[in-house]
Amino acid sequence: MLGSKIDAAEYLHRLAAAVERVSPAELSRWADLIYEAWQDGRFVFIFGNGGSGTTASHMSEDLGKSLLRQDDLHDESKQRLKVLSLTDNAGWIMAIGNDLDYDQIFVQQLMNYGTEGDLVIAISGSGNSPNVLNAVDWANRHGSTTFGLTGFNGGKLKQVQQDGIHIPLDDMGMVESIHLCLFHWVLDDVFGRINHAGRYATLST
Repeated sequence: MLGSKIDAAEYLHRLAAAVERVSPAELSRWADLIYEAWQDGRFVFIFGNGGSGTTASHMSEDLGKSLLRQDDLHDESKQRLKVLSLTDNAGWIMAIGNDLDYDQIFVQQLMNYGTEGDLVIAISGSGNSPNVLNAVDWANRHGSTTFGLTGFNGGKLKQVQQDGIHIPLDDMGMVESIHLCLFHWVLDDVFGRINHAGRYATLST
């Protein structure tokens, strides 16, 4: 853990430097993919392990609720993003892990839910989590768009994902923090496009 080796000032300096190295184009593409999923009525699936798993839950909650203005939450005519964190169904995850294998916990859910054209956001600091890689492989083979969030050297996920953002740091805490920090700009950007650009769609009747 980097924070056990350096003081607070150096930690903040390294964190800021890592954020500044992020490509704005990559960040914008992430926002584009989510906005396009909203436009097209496609599902967005998000998943990861441990801290990345709770990041997936956080992202799913924000995308589900916070793309709408507060005053619009009761308006049934407003188009909403179909978004699901595959980390949140504890019973299903335990059943798959117990009866099949832990490396199946995400891909088995995608087999039930996923369709061609969906957006699959895979989060893995190491990039080498077998359950993440299995789900991305299935998504790639079934016409989904795969977007990875990685750290360290990117691992296998960086090689098989179609697009993504890589944080080249050898510290899991920093990597996880930056993934979530970047997401909040994506959330705000998509919210702005939906609500401030005159393109807020209504459901067809």
